[in-house]
Amino acid sequence: MSKILFVVTGADRLTLADGTTHPTGFWAEEAVAPYEAFRAAGHEVVVATPGGVVPPVDQGSLTPEMNGGRENADRIAKALRSFTELQRPVRLEDVRPDEYAAVFYPGGHGPMEDLAVNPDSGRLLTEVLESGKPLGVVCHGPAALLAAVRADGTNAFAGYEVAAFTNEEETQGGLAGKVKWLLQDRLTEAGVRVRAAEPWAPNVVTDRNLVTGQNPASSAPLAEELLKRL
Repeated sequence: MSKILFVVTGADRLTLADGTTHPTGFWAEEAVAPYEAFRAAGHEVVVATPGGVVPPVDQGSLTPEMNGGRENADRIAKALRSFTELQRPVRLEDVRPDEYAAVFYPGGHGPMEDLAVNPDSGRLLTEVLESGKPLGVVCHGPAALLAAVRADGTNAFAGYEVAAFTNEEETQGGLAGKVKWLLQDRLTEAGVRVRAAEPWAPNVVTDRNLVTGQNPASSAPLAEELLKRL
């Protein structure tokens, strides 16, 4: 049995371009699907957040509309209640990467608020990338890659191919015209190569030890890919 680190946002709101805020957090399916897969395979999960705060779930991710109906929404909510590690996170600042076999970042808009500018997360990502250990990041989780800046100012993930929430999906979701920046654009500016697929369709991209997913539908297949590498 291996220990897998989940690095989860601690932000419950996203600051928009006009200074107002949009309620957010982590996206339920993107945490639940990998958690269930890793636990079923016998692995231990540890959750880390900035400051060790209990991570807030994006309430929008629990609605029937976002889960293909009431039945699946209820299943996700029940699974989330079973994910008790979320209630006792460790401080991201205290994490030692060598204690974990793999690291996973779920999405939701929360990472755009905190992990995108968090130096502790940036250092962790850089260390895990360089260690060769499996590193999984899904949907808006790749916002955290923006903080992985080396001493010379370059991004540790520059030149890597990734999947991430696309401009088209942000537009269809209704926030593209309201956010301060778009994830696909900012990753591209940092030298990261975003490989986009059809909106909302599963899309998992593997580049060396980095495994990334485009959207919530990509979280389960991403977890399968990570498990193959453990």
